[in-house]
Amino acid sequence: MKIYSWNVNGVRAIEKKGFLDWIEEVQPDIVCIQETKAKIDQLGSSLIKDHGYYTYWHSAERPGYSGVATFSKKEPYFIQEGLGIERFDNEGRVLITEHENFLLYNIYFPNGQKDEIRLKYKMDFYDTLLPIINDQVENGSNVVVTGDWNTAHHPIDLARPKENINTSGFMPIEREKLDEYVASGWVDTFRHFHTEPERYTWWTYRFGARQRNVGWRIDYFFVNESFISEIEDAEIHDDVMGSDHCPVSITIQDDGF
Repeated sequence: MKIYSWNVNGVRAIEKKGFLDWIEEVQPDIVCIQETKAKIDQLGSSLIKDHGYYTYWHSAERPGYSGVATFSKKEPYFIQEGLGIERFDNEGRVLITEHENFLLYNIYFPNGQKDEIRLKYKMDFYDTLLPIINDQVENGSNVVVTGDWNTAHHPIDLARPKENINTSGFMPIEREKLDEYVASGWVDTFRHFHTEPERYTWWTYRFGARQRNVGWRIDYFFVNESFISEIEDAEIHDDVMGSDHCPVSITIQDDGF
């Protein structure tokens, strides 16, 4: 089975750029999207149900901001909007779905670039999530955490590391949070299979960055260590246009979902 994740930078905008055609062509088992920037009552049936997928939406209280959605060919056993923590849930950042042999977290992690307040909010989010998913693994669940993590982990994960050492998204305090996830047994699936440089998932719209591949890898699939043996591959689909991010995916061994 194949799961995709994609920060679409506005679901209504990307629908006009062929998003549903892409789903029809690729036929993923599950698609997680971030930055939907819409409430469900702003969407037509073409996005919500006219495509053969069950869809679930968690939108921000603030209009035109944040938001995540999960499309699944099979109906999940369980769906949860948010972490159950109001200061994070009112920004529409998390959807949790339970499938046959794993829990799936679809997350739009906070961006810390605006100011120190938002940077602290981002750090708090990382700190809050980690014990939640650790507990679920300790209780016997396999967990997949995907989405836009808004942090490039290592110098190999962005084109200009030296120039961005003080930029939110590559600051040491942010990268240390990802170190904590790895130390807790979480595996970056793409790097598990791919060691090559210059593989990115986000490019600024300015300066022709995508054409020159001056990008950042900030969209990930992390899984618990004991589940990595079930992952067959992880990919970055940088040929797919429509957003300032491109889709990423993992392939899980086909023993049902």
